[in-house]
Amino acid sequence: MIEVTILNYLLLALPVDVALEKPDPAPKSYVLFEKTGSSEFNHTYSSTFAFQSYAPSLCEAAALNDFVKDAVRDMVELDEIVSVSLNTDYNFTDPTTKQYRYQAVFDIKHY
Repeated sequence: MIEVTILNYLLLALPVDVALEKPDPAPKSYVLFEKTGSSEFNHTYSSTFAFQSYAPSLCEAAALNDFVKDAVRDMVELDEIVSVSLNTDYNFTDPTTKQYRYQAVFDIKHY
């Protein structure tokens, strides 16, 4: 399962907690990610993942987002990953909770 591969890689690559579900209690800074879609062609999968960087300030969330983008790009070194492409990234502060976050969306081809 590609989610486990990504989780294990990011846990080692990032200076904050990484999870597939919001931790309770939530640390000051952390990263959540989820698969938002996928397809398959010739035994190769193409999945879209959203990585959300949470932090106490907008500046810290933007900086964490840069760490995430670098780490996700570096996943191409894994045998399971064919290619990694940044689709978009943006300020994604939650208007309900007023919690600062950035979101980076990647297209990842994998086995």
